[in-house]
Amino acid sequence: MSIKDKGLVVITGCRHSGIVNILKYAKELTGSDRIYAVMDGMHLTGGTFEPIIPRTIDELERLKPRFLSPCHCSGLKVVNELVRNMPKAFIQNSVGATYVF
Repeated sequence: MSIKDKGLVVITGCRHSGIVNILKYAKELTGSDRIYAVMDGMHLTGGTFEPIIPRTIDELERLKPRFLSPCHCSGLKVVNELVRNMPKAFIQNSVGATYVF
C-alpha cells in the first residue's frame, strides 16, 4: 500500500527472505522512493539469524522508514537494537493496537 505524499506501507508476516530484500523489492515494483511504515515479523532470533542484526539495522537506517513495528517472531535482540538505533521510528506492536496512517 502507498500513502500519497508519504510512501509505502509494508506489512508482512514472518519473512525469511529478509525485510531489507522485501523493502527494496517493494520500492522496485512500485517505483516509490520512500518507505513510510514497516510492520513485520523480522525472524531474527537464534544463532543462525542474530549475526545479521547489525547489517539489517544498517540497511534499515539507509532505507529511512518513518515507522517500524516489529511483530511476533522478530526477537528481543533486534527490537532492542531498533530502539537503540532508530528510536523515533520504533513503535511497540501489541494485540489490539490501532495504526492510523
